Formats: sequence, structure tokens, C-alpha cells
Amino acid sequence: MKIAEIYKSVQGEGFLAGVESVFVRTSGCNLRCWYCDTPYTSWSPEGEDLSVDEILARIDDFQCSHVVLTGGEPMLFAELIPLAAGLRERRRHITIETAGTLYLPVECDLMSLSPKLANSTPSPAQAPGWASRHDRTRHAPAVIRRLVSEYPYQLKFVVDLRSDCEEVEEYLRDFPEIDRARAMLMPQGTDAETLARQAEWLEPYCREHNLHFCPRKQIEWFGFVRGT
Repeated sequence: MKIAEIYKSVQGEGFLAGVESVFVRTSGCNLRCWYCDTPYTSWSPEGEDLSVDEILARIDDFQCSHVVLTGGEPMLFAELIPLAAGLRERRRHITIETAGTLYLPVECDLMSLSPKLANSTPSPAQAPGWASRHDRTRHAPAVIRRLVSEYPYQLKFVVDLRSDCEEVEEYLRDFPEIDRARAMLMPQGTDAETLARQAEWLEPYCREHNLHFCPRKQIEWFGFVRGT
């Protein structure tokens, strides 16, 4: 299993924001979002191949009750199944962060879904080999429906422009089984100034439309750096 990094930090997004957690970041992704904030796991994947036992041993060193399995796209790796089972045996709280395009029968306490909107697709000029592939595979309704039916979940939509909110509304209409109270809108950006500027209009929008606003606290706390 190719791993880009394993580190302890504080969760900065979603319902568990503020919770100290160990992050296991897999390297490799089946999508290519133009705004990806971890290109070392997608556009230019890097890392080391570790066995499940090696990963579990490194997690044990941190002595932390919450573990986040993220990427890249962790659902690419069948080893995620025994890894999550090992964490369950250790009574760790398990969050899996996924785009919701792939399914594995994994142990999980919180399935953190980040469905990719049309705003995620790279331009043909930026990525001629990926633009159409990304747009074709970024949305997998059957996978989303299965994940929300089998796991406690949250949804985080990355919003860049006001028009993206209309697409979110259309998405939620297409999935009446999704609890609107578990849907969040998160501003696109990788610096505190951009995020603050986006929050000026997005946070009020969320209040008015019964959605959660999802700040990216890790950038406010630590800046846009790896290992946070």
C-alpha cells in the first residue's frame, strides 16, 4: 500500500473538527481535480510501500484514539480492508475520506464523502489526458447510495463560485436519501485570505439554505503545509 505520509494533527474539517487524530494518507487517485491540495498523492504520487502491519505499528506509536484514512483515494487499495479491521481491533475511531467513486466493505465510524462537482474538472489544456476521464468518472451515484446507506456519513462539497451552489442543490435533489443536515459547503482555497474572502458570502448562504458551512481550520491554524 503506497503511503505518502502518516502524522498526528488536529482534524480541521467536518463534524470532527478540533479532534486530535492520526492521519494516514495514501498515495494514488483515480481523479485529477485541478484544485487538488495534495498533488503529491494524485498528479505526482509519491510515498513508500508499506505493509498493513507496518502502517498499524506506526499508528500505534502515536497513541491516539482517532484515525483518518485519507488520500489521494484510499478506496483504491484493497489493503484498506485489513487496515481498517486492525484499527477496529485496537478500538480506534475510523474516518475514511473518499470522493465516493469506489466501494470497499471496510470498517468505518464516519464515511467522509467529498463528491466532486463540475468545478473540479481540469481543463483540456491543463491535462489533455485527464479532463474527459475525470469528468466521466467523478460521479458514481450507485457508490454514493451504497455508502450513505451502510455508514454514518458527512458530505463535503468544495465550492469555488456562487454557481456551484446551484449544482449542490441539484445534487441533493437527486439523492433524497441524503440527510441535508449532514451536507457541508467548503470554500475552495489554500490560503487564509482566500478562504476568508469566500466565507464572506458562503457562510451566510449555508445559514439561509439549511446547510453546514465547513471552514478549513487546518489552514487557519498551520498554513498550507504538509503534515497538518
